[in-house]
Order: sequence, then structure tokens, then C-alpha cells
Amino acid sequence: MSGGARVFAGVAVASLAAVGAALVSQHGFGMQPCPWCVLQRVIFLGVAAACVIGLLWRSAAGRAIAGGVALLLALCGVAAALWQHFEAAASASCNLTLADKIVSGWLGLDSLLPDVFSARASCADAAVKLFGVPYDFWSVALFAALAIALLRTLRRPFGGGH
Repeated sequence: MSGGARVFAGVAVASLAAVGAALVSQHGFGMQPCPWCVLQRVIFLGVAAACVIGLLWRSAAGRAIAGGVALLLALCGVAAALWQHFEAAASASCNLTLADKIVSGWLGLDSLLPDVFSARASCADAAVKLFGVPYDFWSVALFAALAIALLRTLRRPFGGGH
């Protein structure tokens, strides 16, 4: 497995693990998600899907496209987590925000899989800490680490299409 493929695989696994950790936090420890939390789950899954496509699309161009999409999604994740912390969490209600429109309106994921994609708390109520660090900062850190890994990989040639 090439270095680029290892990065794609690692980023996909880390993204899926982040969603898994969020689901354990929600269903095991009662930490109910807000709309921005749910949007970050969707973005992590999008990053994972783009990386899997990059693993399967064996041409250099295909991997570059998939990596570029994953990188853009990771950067969107950074923005969503920062928005959640600095803007949405300061509001008593975060209903009918961009996060709601994307997850509920455009994608309809809250109806499809409510246990995973249904927002059940306000952003202020969902502002919790894990080991003394706001949960959304953990998300920022992981999205940033994924973006850095993807950027470094995209800057190197992928090699032949085998």
C-alpha cells in the first residue's frame, strides 16, 4: 500500500472513529447532540467516503480529486466546529440554522437515521467538556489533523494508476 493510500485509509478510519465516539457519547453517556454536532458527524462521514473513493479510484487524477474533496470537507468541519463553539453555543436556540437546513432539509438524514442524525439538544446545552476541553475543540483538532494529513499527501505525487 502506497503512502497516499495509507493516509486515505487512516483518515477514513479516524473519521469513522470520531462518529463512533460521538455515538458512544450520545447513547452511552447521554451527551445529546445539537444541530452543529450532527453536521460534524455528516462531514466526518463525507471525509471517510471521499477517502474510500480515493482508495478505490486507482488513477492519480482520481486520488487527487477524492483527496481534494476530503480536504475541503475537513476544512468545512473545522469551520463548523469553530462556529459551534464561538457562535452557536452562545445562543439559547440553534434551531433552523444552516446545520439544520443541511442535515434535516437538504439531506433528510434525521428522518432516515434519527438515532445518528437527529439533533436532540440546543447548542448551549450541548456545550460540554471532555477531559476539561470543550467537545467541539476535539472536533476542530481532529478535522485540522485530517486536513494536514490530506494536504501533505496531495502535495506528493500518487504515482501510477495501479
